[in-house]
Amino acid sequence: METIESTLATGKDLFDKTIDHLGNELAKIRAGKASPAMLKGLMVDYYGNATQLNQVANISTPDARTLSIQPWEKNMLSPIEQCIFQANLGLTPMNDGEFVRIMIPPLTEERRKSLVKQTKSLAEDAKISLRNGRHKMIDFIKKEVKDGYPEDSGKKKESEVDAMVRDYTSKIEAMLVAKEKDIMTV
Repeated sequence: METIESTLATGKDLFDKTIDHLGNELAKIRAGKASPAMLKGLMVDYYGNATQLNQVANISTPDARTLSIQPWEKNMLSPIEQCIFQANLGLTPMNDGEFVRIMIPPLTEERRKSLVKQTKSLAEDAKISLRNGRHKMIDFIKKEVKDGYPEDSGKKKESEVDAMVRDYTSKIEAMLVAKEKDIMTV
Protein backbone atom coordinates (compact mmCIF):
# COMPACT_ATOMS: atom_id res chain seq x y z
CA MET A 1 0.00 0.00 0.00
CA GLU A 2 1.24 3.45 -0.85
CA THR A 3 2.23 5.65 2.07
CA ILE A 4 2.89 9.36 2.31
CA GLU A 5 6.64 8.66 2.64
CA SER A 6 6.69 6.54 -0.53
CA THR A 7 4.71 9.23 -2.35
CA LEU A 8 7.27 11.86 -1.31
CA ALA A 9 10.12 9.60 -2.45
CA THR A 10 8.39 9.02 -5.79
CA GLY A 11 7.86 12.77 -6.14
CA LYS A 12 11.53 13.45 -5.41
CA ASP A 13 12.49 10.90 -8.11
CA LEU A 14 10.14 12.67 -10.54
CA PHE A 15 11.73 16.03 -9.68
CA ASP A 16 15.23 14.60 -10.17
CA LYS A 17 14.20 13.26 -13.58
CA THR A 18 12.75 16.67 -14.47
CA ILE A 19 16.07 18.36 -13.65
CA ASP A 20 18.01 15.72 -15.64
CA HIS A 21 15.69 16.13 -18.63
CA LEU A 22 16.04 19.91 -18.53
CA GLY A 23 19.83 19.56 -18.40
CA ASN A 24 19.78 17.27 -21.45
CA GLU A 25 17.51 19.63 -23.39
CA LEU A 26 19.62 22.67 -22.51
CA ALA A 27 22.76 20.85 -23.64
CA LYS A 28 21.23 20.44 -27.10
CA ILE A 29 20.82 24.19 -27.50
CA ARG A 30 23.97 25.47 -29.12
CA ALA A 31 25.47 28.62 -27.77
CA GLY A 32 27.82 29.33 -30.67
CA LYS A 33 30.35 26.82 -29.38
CA ALA A 34 30.82 23.31 -30.70
CA SER A 35 29.69 20.58 -28.31
CA PRO A 36 29.20 16.84 -28.91
CA ALA A 37 25.91 17.20 -27.00
CA MET A 38 24.52 19.04 -30.05
CA LEU A 39 24.39 15.71 -31.86
CA LYS A 40 23.08 13.72 -28.90
CA GLY A 41 20.14 11.54 -29.80
CA LEU A 42 20.77 11.58 -33.57
CA MET A 43 20.02 8.20 -35.09
CA VAL A 44 22.02 6.95 -38.07
CA ASP A 45 21.17 4.00 -40.33
CA TYR A 46 23.67 1.28 -39.38
CA TYR A 47 23.12 -1.79 -41.59
CA GLY A 48 19.36 -1.28 -41.54
CA ASN A 49 19.10 -0.49 -37.82
CA ALA A 50 18.61 2.96 -36.34
CA THR A 51 21.63 3.41 -34.07
CA GLN A 52 22.75 6.40 -32.04
CA LEU A 53 25.48 8.40 -33.76
CA ASN A 54 27.80 8.19 -30.77
CA GLN A 55 27.69 4.37 -31.04
CA VAL A 56 29.08 4.29 -34.60
CA ALA A 57 31.55 7.18 -34.45
CA ASN A 58 33.80 9.21 -32.21
CA ILE A 59 32.56 12.80 -31.83
CA SER A 60 35.11 15.39 -30.74
CA THR A 61 35.66 19.14 -30.72
CA PRO A 62 39.12 20.01 -32.08
CA ASP A 63 38.36 23.71 -31.44
CA ALA A 64 35.48 25.89 -30.22
CA ARG A 65 33.88 26.19 -33.67
CA THR A 66 34.36 22.68 -35.11
CA LEU A 67 32.79 19.29 -34.50
CA SER A 68 34.71 16.31 -35.84
CA ILE A 69 33.00 12.96 -36.35
CA GLN A 70 35.23 9.97 -37.06
CA PRO A 71 33.25 6.83 -37.86
CA TRP A 72 34.67 3.48 -36.87
CA GLU A 73 33.87 2.21 -40.36
CA LYS A 74 34.57 4.33 -43.47
CA ASN A 75 31.34 3.23 -45.15
CA MET A 76 29.43 5.09 -42.40
CA LEU A 77 30.56 8.54 -43.62
CA SER A 78 27.65 8.99 -46.03
CA PRO A 79 24.89 7.77 -43.64
CA ILE A 80 26.28 10.08 -40.92
CA GLU A 81 26.19 13.02 -43.33
CA GLN A 82 22.59 12.20 -44.32
CA CYS A 83 21.57 11.83 -40.68
CA ILE A 84 22.87 15.32 -39.84
CA PHE A 85 21.13 16.87 -42.87
CA GLN A 86 17.84 15.14 -42.01
CA ALA A 87 18.02 16.29 -38.37
CA ASN A 88 17.61 19.86 -39.65
CA LEU A 89 19.96 21.35 -37.06
CA GLY A 90 21.04 24.18 -39.32
CA LEU A 91 24.49 22.61 -39.63
CA THR A 92 26.29 21.62 -42.81
CA PRO A 93 28.47 18.51 -42.57
CA MET A 94 31.57 18.24 -44.79
CA ASN A 95 32.90 14.80 -45.65
CA ASP A 96 36.66 14.66 -46.36
CA GLY A 97 36.93 10.87 -46.78
CA GLU A 98 38.21 10.30 -43.22
CA PHE A 99 36.04 12.53 -41.03
CA VAL A 100 32.77 14.40 -41.16
CA ARG A 101 33.47 17.95 -40.02
CA ILE A 102 30.90 20.50 -39.00
CA MET A 103 31.81 24.17 -38.75
CA ILE A 104 29.63 25.98 -36.21
CA PRO A 105 28.72 29.44 -37.50
CA PRO A 106 28.71 32.32 -35.01
CA LEU A 107 25.26 33.24 -33.74
CA THR A 108 23.57 36.49 -34.68
CA GLU A 109 22.06 38.67 -31.94
CA GLU A 110 18.56 37.81 -33.19
CA ARG A 111 19.31 34.06 -33.07
CA ARG A 112 20.76 34.40 -29.57
CA LYS A 113 17.55 36.07 -28.38
CA SER A 114 15.40 33.34 -29.93
CA LEU A 115 17.58 30.69 -28.23
CA VAL A 116 17.10 32.46 -24.88
CA LYS A 117 13.32 32.35 -25.47
CA GLN A 118 13.58 28.62 -26.24
CA THR A 119 15.61 28.13 -23.06
CA LYS A 120 13.01 29.99 -20.98
CA SER A 121 10.27 27.85 -22.51
CA LEU A 122 12.11 24.65 -21.56
CA ALA A 123 12.59 25.95 -18.00
CA GLU A 124 8.90 26.83 -17.77
CA ASP A 125 7.97 23.31 -18.93
CA ALA A 126 10.17 21.91 -16.16
CA LYS A 127 8.47 24.15 -13.58
CA ILE A 128 5.06 22.99 -14.81
CA SER A 129 6.21 19.40 -14.31
CA LEU A 130 7.22 20.29 -10.73
CA ARG A 131 3.86 21.92 -10.05
CA ASN A 132 1.99 18.91 -11.43
CA GLY A 133 4.02 16.59 -9.18
CA ARG A 134 3.38 18.88 -6.20
CA HIS A 135 -0.34 18.87 -6.94
CA LYS A 136 -0.45 15.04 -6.99
CA MET A 137 1.50 14.76 -3.73
CA ILE A 138 -0.63 17.37 -1.92
CA ASP A 139 -3.83 15.66 -3.11
CA PHE A 140 -2.54 12.31 -1.83
CA ILE A 141 -1.64 13.82 1.56
CA LYS A 142 -5.09 15.44 1.86
CA LYS A 143 -6.74 12.13 0.98
CA GLU A 144 -4.68 10.35 3.66
CA VAL A 145 -5.61 13.02 6.25
CA LYS A 146 -9.26 12.47 5.35
CA ASP A 147 -8.73 8.71 5.86
CA GLY A 148 -7.32 9.15 9.37
CA TYR A 149 -3.71 10.37 9.05
CA PRO A 150 -3.03 13.02 11.76
CA GLU A 151 -3.81 16.50 10.47
CA ASP A 152 -0.73 18.13 12.06
CA SER A 153 1.54 15.56 10.42
CA GLY A 154 -0.28 16.09 7.13
CA LYS A 155 0.40 19.84 7.30
CA LYS A 156 4.09 19.13 8.02
CA LYS A 157 4.27 16.82 5.00
CA GLU A 158 2.62 19.47 2.83
CA SER A 159 5.21 22.03 3.93
CA GLU A 160 7.96 19.45 3.16
CA VAL A 161 6.54 19.11 -0.36
CA ASP A 162 6.45 22.89 -0.78
CA ALA A 163 10.05 23.20 0.42
CA MET A 164 11.11 20.47 -2.02
CA VAL A 165 9.35 22.26 -4.90
CA ARG A 166 11.03 25.58 -3.96
CA ASP A 167 14.42 23.85 -3.87
CA TYR A 168 13.96 22.29 -7.31
CA THR A 169 12.56 25.53 -8.73
CA SER A 170 15.70 27.35 -7.61
CA LYS A 171 17.81 24.65 -9.32
CA ILE A 172 15.87 25.23 -12.55
CA GLU A 173 16.38 29.00 -12.23
CA ALA A 174 20.13 28.51 -11.72
CA MET A 175 20.33 26.28 -14.82
CA LEU A 176 18.35 28.85 -16.82
CA VAL A 177 20.57 31.77 -15.75
CA ALA A 178 23.75 29.81 -16.57
CA LYS A 179 22.47 28.81 -20.02
CA GLU A 180 21.26 32.35 -20.82
CA LYS A 181 24.68 33.71 -19.89
CA ASP A 182 26.32 31.04 -22.05
CA ILE A 183 24.11 31.91 -25.04
CA MET A 184 24.48 35.68 -24.76
CA THR A 185 28.29 35.57 -24.33
CA VAL A 186 29.83 36.45 -27.68
